[in-house]
Amino acid sequence: MRKLRAILVSLLVLWLLFLAAIYVTMRQPPERFATAIAKLPGPAFLLFPFETLWLRARAGTLNIGDPAPDFHLRTLDKTSEVSLSSFRGSKPVVLIFGSYT
Repeated sequence: MRKLRAILVSLLVLWLLFLAAIYVTMRQPPERFATAIAKLPGPAFLLFPFETLWLRARAGTLNIGDPAPDFHLRTLDKTSEVSLSSFRGSKPVVLIFGSYT
């Protein structure tokens, strides 16, 4: 009975450590997260609460009416960078997320 309890506790600790590692990975930039998650075998998605972790890890702190955080992006021709703050107060900016392919 004692061995069974020790095995179960060990498995629980390993499961929680793996969840913590996945959570930390989900907080990384998308490219790094995608590289790491692509190495996981398919059945792992059935064993862990990925949706719940994702919603917690990627939840933002913005509220309605808050200004958008500043960011910098390279132009399509990769010759320069554009920042959101450079447009503040001069013209409206529309952010579109997605693909038109």
